[in-house]
Amino acid sequence: MSDAAQPTAAEVRAAAEAVKAALDRHLDAVEHRSGATDPAVYAAFNELAATAEAYDELLYDAYDEVTPFEIPGDDTLPAYAGPEEPSALSVLIRRDYAVVEPHRLLAQARRVADLDPDIDAPPGAPGNAADLVGSSVHAALGVLFGEYEPDEIASRHKEFGLEEGDSTLWVAAADDPAEPGEWLSAPFEQADPQRVICRFDVSAVFDEELDLDEDGDDEDGDEAAPDGAEEQDGDAGPAGPGR
Repeated sequence: MSDAAQPTAAEVRAAAEAVKAALDRHLDAVEHRSGATDPAVYAAFNELAATAEAYDELLYDAYDEVTPFEIPGDDTLPAYAGPEEPSALSVLIRRDYAVVEPHRLLAQARRVADLDPDIDAPPGAPGNAADLVGSSVHAALGVLFGEYEPDEIASRHKEFGLEEGDSTLWVAAADDPAEPGEWLSAPFEQADPQRVICRFDVSAVFDEELDLDEDGDDEDGDEAAPDGAEEQDGDAGPAGPGR
């Protein structure tokens, strides 16, 4: 950037002082928090992240230097704002897959279609499914996901020529059970992160963040588990800053 646009030394110093003040406020909020989801801690966490990011940017612009801190992204859930004693729940699930072996996918779908020749083709795939699954990945996916439960697809994905991507499961509080058919036209439209009680995330990015030695141990020699392992085992705690 040009010299005219570079921040002054005073601006960098002011940003550093803002980080120091935010650190004090964050520590004070943590020391006096009222519970695991105290909104004051969440607010102080966000303020510290914002001031640290601003300082990092100014430091780089002025001196071509960086801080050793990793600034967290904005993908953390907000503080829980749902009922203390939920009377209903919504469980929101997303699982991503890549079709890596189409021939295996088509063969599995053909087996299903052979057992039920009158099976319907999925929406958008014209004709009878039994006539399409041998050559249409679209039709084969519709047949398989129509035949098997999502959990069975997840446990047998390699058999179906699929490769797992990221997945997440949110357990969210609701005020009352939904009426039958109430949200079917837009099932995820009303997902409210502030009502998430806990979440379970699985991602290859957790493995990439590991710092293991050749034996798979951490620096202290103890066996390390990947970030997100608790979530994979179904033992995630309340959502909020720091998780």
